[in-house]
Amino acid sequence: MTIACRDSSFREADRLNRNHGYADLEEHVSLTKGLFVTFEGGEGAGKSTQMRLLADSLRARGHDVLTTREPGGSTGAEAVRHVLLSGAAEAYGVRMEAILFAAARSDHVEQVIRPALERGTIVLCDRFMDSSRVYQGITGNLEQAFMETLERVAVNGVIPDRTIIFDLPAAIGLERARRRAADERPDRFEKEQLETHEKRREAFLDIAEADPERCRVVDATRPVDEISAEVLSLVEALLPREDESHTSTAEVAS
Repeated sequence: MTIACRDSSFREADRLNRNHGYADLEEHVSLTKGLFVTFEGGEGAGKSTQMRLLADSLRARGHDVLTTREPGGSTGAEAVRHVLLSGAAEAYGVRMEAILFAAARSDHVEQVIRPALERGTIVLCDRFMDSSRVYQGITGNLEQAFMETLERVAVNGVIPDRTIIFDLPAAIGLERARRRAADERPDRFEKEQLETHEKRREAFLDIAEADPERCRVVDATRPVDEISAEVLSLVEALLPREDESHTSTAEVAS
């Protein structure tokens, strides 16, 4: 079964993190047939693994699925990804990094995400706007007005239908990340202090608390199969049932 004829809208979060101080954003509504799911959390939280497992499960059920990532996901954004994760932009300050992340996101949204959603595709993205809120806005100490403006321009109305936040202690996540990349140098963010990573963990939880309709927190300390089953259920809840899809198709045909 595909998700043809599903009408939904991109939603601006009605309540942004009160601790972050973001003002409510202007409403941007774009009708789409697709579904946009983002995966968030600290380093080593298992986002990539769970995104892959979810994509496999949804495809097995007949859905058209696109997996992508940030920074990156489009030709222009991938060019910026190396600059950001290598640390090449670090010397120019966190403000410059935030601008580069926003530029990469804008290209990703317009070249990849929005067209896929308009085709009726389920788009799964490893990191999106919440990572910028946390990494540059909270631990980067950038002012709220600056981050809010960057976000509005970069996402241009494309807001996730569901954001899954994978939560685990920062020390566990960093150890996982370091084992995974044992033969590689830590990237720009993995090398930072444990205290910074724990602050990010708390910031993600604050975002989830402030926007419970969009966000769901998943305990990432559990076995992979338990987590994947929960993730699938969280996304399936947003998909139309078989009878709804048939009704919608019949209405369009008539």
